[in-house]
Amino acid sequence: MHIVYPAVVAALLFSVGVYGVLARRNAILVLMSVELMLNAVNLNLVAFDVWLGDALRGGQVLTLFVIVIAAAEVGLGLAIVLLVFRNRQTVQIDALRDLADRDAEPAERPEQVSTEIS
Repeated sequence: MHIVYPAVVAALLFSVGVYGVLARRNAILVLMSVELMLNAVNLNLVAFDVWLGDALRGGQVLTLFVIVIAAAEVGLGLAIVLLVFRNRQTVQIDALRDLADRDAEPAERPEQVSTEIS
């Protein structure tokens, strides 16, 4: 088997993932696109590990680490999305750009504080 076939498939997967991250407005779809990109990296790691014939199987071991990190990322990302949905009732990324509270009073600047003694 040539190394070109898995590399092309991985490049296509990664391209679809990048498009999903840049074009989607839903936070869940962005997380899914990040997972696509990580799976493309995993495919490259395993393919090049088999092609190079590494005796220690470093690419496959690194793939396991990437899978663990991806699982943690999904768990944390979904928890954040659920909390944002509870507070804002939306998971659209464009609606979440302003995370500051608009109703809060701005803090007084030190120059504006009066130093009068009453």
